Amino acid sequence: MRRLTVALTLLATLAGGSLAASHASSAERDTPAAHRGTNILVVGIDSRAGLSAAEKRRLHVGGKGCNCTDVMMLVHLSEGMRRASIVSIPRDSYVPYADPAAPPAAPGPARSGKINGAFAIGGGPLSIRTVEKATGLHIDHYLETGFTGFEQAVDNLGGATVCTDKSLKDDGSGLDIGAGVHRTDGNTTLRYVRARHVNRPGDLGRVRRQQRTVNDLLARLTAEGSLSGPLNTARTARALLKSVRTDDRTGLDDLVRIGWALGRMRPENIEFATVPIRLFDHRVPGVGSTLVWHEARSAALWEALAADRRLTGDRRIQPVPQTPVETNPGSIAVRVDDATVAAALRRSGFVVTDTSQPAPAQRPAGPAVISHGPGREADAATLAAALPGARIQPVADHDAFLDVAVGTEPPAVKTVTYDRNTAEGAPAPADTLRCPGTR
Repeated sequence: MRRLTVALTLLATLAGGSLAASHASSAERDTPAAHRGTNILVVGIDSRAGLSAAEKRRLHVGGKGCNCTDVMMLVHLSEGMRRASIVSIPRDSYVPYADPAAPPAAPGPARSGKINGAFAIGGGPLSIRTVEKATGLHIDHYLETGFTGFEQAVDNLGGATVCTDKSLKDDGSGLDIGAGVHRTDGNTTLRYVRARHVNRPGDLGRVRRQQRTVNDLLARLTAEGSLSGPLNTARTARALLKSVRTDDRTGLDDLVRIGWALGRMRPENIEFATVPIRLFDHRVPGVGSTLVWHEARSAALWEALAADRRLTGDRRIQPVPQTPVETNPGSIAVRVDDATVAAALRRSGFVVTDTSQPAPAQRPAGPAVISHGPGREADAATLAAALPGARIQPVADHDAFLDVAVGTEPPAVKTVTYDRNTAEGAPAPADTLRCPGTR
């Protein structure tokens, strides 16, 4: 089975589609003297060109493609090929474009836009130079594919493993799966990695699902011995060249070297991350809603890759708050029967209703009790982090609020910190991103 083809194609597509036609030329790019490790830019193109109406319906990819990059991952292989850092660059990242007519060293014009739009202007070459300009890193190799190969690739692998702690339904991608761990075919996996309108909404949640899917597939390739030895890797690398376009610096020998290196890596030496974001809805006239990178943290990420260092555990990239939570207190409506506790929770960002009603005559013994309805487990955990020792009590017919009954042991309310980057894109080793029960 042509497993390396599938693995790297999945890195490049992660949304399903047909092979894009442009070819990235990088002959003019010189490798910096201080360059360490190997950087590979992998992109998937949003194009419906060549798809029949029946294929669009089956894949649930109606609408008009933008001829832009829908998925962008920067894969850094360390010097010596013992570690890999796979960094997702969200498609709506607002960055300055490189000058289409100038060499990479030129400063370029002030024109900026979503990073996925560079491809529409100048194809693969401008996408490469724009990433180099935005990150300060040199791109050694470039892989490009489109949408339609994803479904077939996953089916050729015998399916994928996806997991979710709650039901996911998204009309845009056609996704509709229940909570739990699932073995999915190519069509369902395509919908899983394309969904943008599920909890959590937006690109960061989608990117993390893409990372988890790639992680599982790479783990399976390794476990099945598909990347063991240069001969097996060479066979599948030849097939890769039929499915994925490369720049003129990337040949069969490079693909063999990359594939064999990935096959030999231990899970703890593969990590996934997403560029840290400061503004999640930066409105730009003529461009729309964009994402603005966190200046200090994204700079630390690119500096770490340039220095060939791990991303996981680097607190310049991902500071560790004293009390981190995974859901936003500003979206959690709370009722509290104690005015002092209510005021403290408001200061921590929770949406607390009026507490003018009198306190109950008899309070429950011990710590506070948090009552919540179905599907609110994560929000209840966030509220409990602000109320140390609180007991969580699910109630089948509970309404949309979370109720706090203060007990005979009044809580010392803690300030909690919600950071979407921490919750959805913090650097993480591959073995921590796998579905429960998978290796």
